[in-house]
Amino acid sequence: MPSLLILGAGAIGAFFGSALARQGMRVSAVCRSDYAAVKQSGFDIRSPLLGDHCFEPHEVFRAAEQAGREYDLVLLSTKVLEGVDRAELLKPVIGANTVIVLIQNGLDIEREVHAAFPRNELLSGVAFIAVSRAGAGRIHHQSAGSLTLGRYPEGLTPMAKDLAARFEASNVPCKLTQDIVQARWQKALWNATFNPISIMGGGLDTASILRTPEQRTWVRLAMTEIAQVAQAAGHPIAADMMDKLIEATLGMPAYKSSMALDFENGRPMEIEAIIGNVVRCAHHYQVPIPTLDSIYLVAKMIENKHRSERDKRSDAG
Repeated sequence: MPSLLILGAGAIGAFFGSALARQGMRVSAVCRSDYAAVKQSGFDIRSPLLGDHCFEPHEVFRAAEQAGREYDLVLLSTKVLEGVDRAELLKPVIGANTVIVLIQNGLDIEREVHAAFPRNELLSGVAFIAVSRAGAGRIHHQSAGSLTLGRYPEGLTPMAKDLAARFEASNVPCKLTQDIVQARWQKALWNATFNPISIMGGGLDTASILRTPEQRTWVRLAMTEIAQVAQAAGHPIAADMMDKLIEATLGMPAYKSSMALDFENGRPMEIEAIIGNVVRCAHHYQVPIPTLDSIYLVAKMIENKHRSERDKRSDAG
């Protein structure tokens, strides 16, 4: 029975970990703030895809140092934040043959992990899902729930195929790709527009962002700039992809992006991983991105204000 450890068992980790546990994997979890609730009762998952159920991990730990290195796979599903060394987070649980699986937001997020563990197989997953933490050990899955999976920097492996088969058997659509970097650029079309725009409006949901034709035109303009950067970086995106993503989003129930939820709850936001890396790539290739530059700068202003407020609360405490 393959063993898997979820490192960062929030909404994403619990959802996908639960799907794998259903298919015979021995899934354990490292939980920090939710440790007591999950240790006692497991995860209460409400999902139209997996059904409402309780997922009880094989073992639950407060910290990675307690978990050991005996896992076949480690699934890292933490947020990609400035100042957080993900290689250090992984180090206590990575053995010589451990396969590392990243299901995280952002572009070019694999590089530092690959550099730290060059001999370990690294699989990267791009999730298309509206799922959030509704409370301690409580996961609310609203819509979507698919995954694109591939080896970084390219190719497929037997483990990738095995994981995809297990996800599919649990009713989670999982597409395998030889080019996971291309898949991340396609996800950036949505992520690097809707996420920062949502916080610019104080926590807008997708329906509010796309309410009028003028708003949809502006979103498409930002997406077009991202596609131009992807083209310059050697990862061209189909010309109709922007309209497909906008139509697909309009067809889903209104929901708030992960960045909007972090904004509303005063948590650190993944601005650099989601949009900052796109902007820096554009500047590297000298691609003009006036719309995206403006969105990024405003997002950074909001982030700096939030950081200052968190620091004041911390000092007061």
